[in-house]
Amino acid sequence: MFKNKEKLKEKLEELYLKYNRREFVHPDPLEFLYNYDRPEDREIAAIFASSLAYGRVEQILKTVERIMTIMGKNPFDYICSGNKNRFGKDFEGIVHRFATGDKIAALATGASGMLAEYGSLEACFMKHMLPDAVNVQNALIQFAKELRKYGIPDGDHLIPMPEKGGASKRLHLMLRWMARSDDVDPGGWTHLPASKLIIPLDVHMHRISGILGLTGRKQANLKASLEITAAFADIQPEDPVKYDFALTRLGIRRDSDIAELFE
Repeated sequence: MFKNKEKLKEKLEELYLKYNRREFVHPDPLEFLYNYDRPEDREIAAIFASSLAYGRVEQILKTVERIMTIMGKNPFDYICSGNKNRFGKDFEGIVHRFATGDKIAALATGASGMLAEYGSLEACFMKHMLPDAVNVQNALIQFAKELRKYGIPDGDHLIPMPEKGGASKRLHLMLRWMARSDDVDPGGWTHLPASKLIIPLDVHMHRISGILGLTGRKQANLKASLEITAAFADIQPEDPVKYDFALTRLGIRRDSDIAELFE
C-alpha cells in the first residue's frame, strides 16, 4: 500500500511508460480496432469486441475475428444496411460460451437501430451525457437501454444493465478504447472527455487496486469501480483510467508481476 500519493504516481508513470505500448496489446480484443481508420467503423468493432471480452482470450479473438470478417472492411456500412433477418442468417452457427448467433444478431440489430436514429454510437451516447455529469454512469445506463430498445433483450449478458449496480466492465472498456487516444487506445470519439471515464473493473483489477490501497471493498461492483476511479482521479484528474491497460498487464504477462510497483 502506498501512503504517499506522489510516490504512487511516480510508480504508475513508470509502469505506463513500460507497458502502455501497442507491442503489448496482443492477445487482446482491442487489437481489432486497429484495423479501421474511420471512427464509425472503429466504434462498431469496439461494441462487438468489448461485448465478447469474456472467457479464454484465444476464443475471444477467434469469435471477434469471425464476426468482423462477416462485416467486411466497413462494419458501419454493414450494420447500417442490414436487418434482423440478415443478421440472423449471417451469424448463425457462431457460439461464444453463452453467446449464440441469435444473441450476436440481436446486438447487431440494436446497433443498427441506434445508427438509424442517431447516425453513430457516439451521438447516441453523447445525447445522454449531460454537461455537468460527474462521470459516464448515467449516460451509460441510457446507452444500454437504447441498445435494448432496438434489439437486445433485458437481462442479456452481452449488454449488461448498468443500473443494477454491476461494474459493467466490458462497456467501460469500449468507452476507454474510444474516448482515449494514446499508443494503446486508438480513440475516435471526440466529444467524450477522458476525465469522465470509469475504470473497467474485473476481479484482476480489483485485486491490484486492493493491494495498492485504492479500495477496501470486497466485491468488484459499481461502488468499488467508482471508489477506485476516484483514487486514480486524485492522481490523474484529467485521465483517471490512464493506467488501466498497464496495470492489467501485471499478472497477465508472464514477465511481469505486481511486485514491480514496490521495487
